Order: sequence, then C-alpha cells, then structure tokens
Amino acid sequence: MTTKPYILGAIFARGGSKTVPGKNIRDFAGKPLIAHAIECAKKVDLLDRVIVSTDDERIAEISRKAGADVPFMRPAYLASDDSPEVLSWKHAVTAMKEITGRDVDILVSIPATSPLRKPVDIENCVERLLASDADIVITVTRSKKSPFFNMVKIVDNGDATLVIPPAGKVLRRQESPEVFDITTVAYAVRVTERMFRMTSLFDLKVKTVEVPEERAMDIDTEEDLGIAEYLFKKRNG
Repeated sequence: MTTKPYILGAIFARGGSKTVPGKNIRDFAGKPLIAHAIECAKKVDLLDRVIVSTDDERIAEISRKAGADVPFMRPAYLASDDSPEVLSWKHAVTAMKEITGRDVDILVSIPATSPLRKPVDIENCVERLLASDADIVITVTRSKKSPFFNMVKIVDNGDATLVIPPAGKVLRRQESPEVFDITTVAYAVRVTERMFRMTSLFDLKVKTVEVPEERAMDIDTEEDLGIAEYLFKKRNG
C-alpha cells in the first residue's frame, strides 16, 4: 500500500514590496490580497496544510485571520528584494520539519499576486507532479509574442535581430515553435536533495500545466492591481 505524500501549501509573502507598497495585504475586492490566495488554497483537498511564510507581523496577523497557519517567521535575509524565492522554499520545508518532526514530500507555492487563479489550477499542478517523473510542475499560459518571430534584441551596433533566429524562414507566427509564459499561479515541487541543490527552476526536471490567460495575471504594479480587481469583480459578479 502506497503512503500518501504529505503536501504542504505555502504562500510566500514578504513585507517589503516597493512597486506596490504593502502589496500582499492591499485591499482587493473587499479583502486583503493574500486572503484570496489562502481561501483558494484551503479549497484544495490535496493540500494537507496551508501556511504563510513571511517576515512581516502585519501580514502574519492578517493571514491567521484568513485561516492560514503562520508557524514561523521568515528571517530578514530571505525577504530582501534580491532574495531568490527558492531559498524561502528550502527554509520553509526545513522549518516545518523542525517544528512538526514530519518530512514534507511536496511543497506547493501559491503566490498571493495571482488572485484570478482557481482551486483547479493548484489541483492540476499537484496531480501532474504525482503522475509524472518531474521534479517540479509550473504553470504557464500561451505567449502572444515569440522569440522566433516578433521579439528582438538590440546588438552592440544598434541593429535589431530576432532573439532566437529560426532554422528556416518563418513568415507567420503560427509557423514558429509554440512558446509559453511562466505564470505565478502555482508551483508544485518534490522535496528532494535535488530541490535543495537547485539555484534555478531549470536545474530540475520541469513539466507544466497550462492555465488560461484570464487566470494567469500577476500583480506587479498599481495598474496591474486595478486591472486584476476589475477582472475579478467581472468574473464573480
């Protein structure tokens, strides 16, 4: 009989956002932004526990009120502008092992900045990981631009060239290889020695789950916040 893996849902939310101050707890359709991520995660039965990793006491307080556990505070050195989030993933599973004595088998990162996701998007990531030999499953959406067709780089003399020149002539975007944008809807990763050694997602074996564009928006600016709230209210009536 196979033992069910222990699957931890985690929302990583630092307090020092500069482009949108206080972004993770800004009002979004009547609730703090992070509350939407927590509520969505708690609807996913595959997750054994939902926690928030933060360095900020206000975020921690709001997260508890929204129904998440905050079993530890994230160290300040993991909450700076240039701290890779994968380091916070490693810290979270290590801290949970120390607190509970239990190994985390799969970590699911559910960023607060994608409030248009649905529970099925998280479920699909976990199920894809469980059914495959991947180390990590990421969410993607179809890109409107292609580095093989209509994305350019500027070289030293000022000339523009395609980012990736195709092997043959490409006259229409449909003739170029299909490409996807990585989204921040969800990431499901196996907690293994490979995860602890990685410095980038693509140090691992990566598979994907496609999400529709209308659920893939990531809030990075004040304009994004307004657009996402408009779309959220339109969808939910």
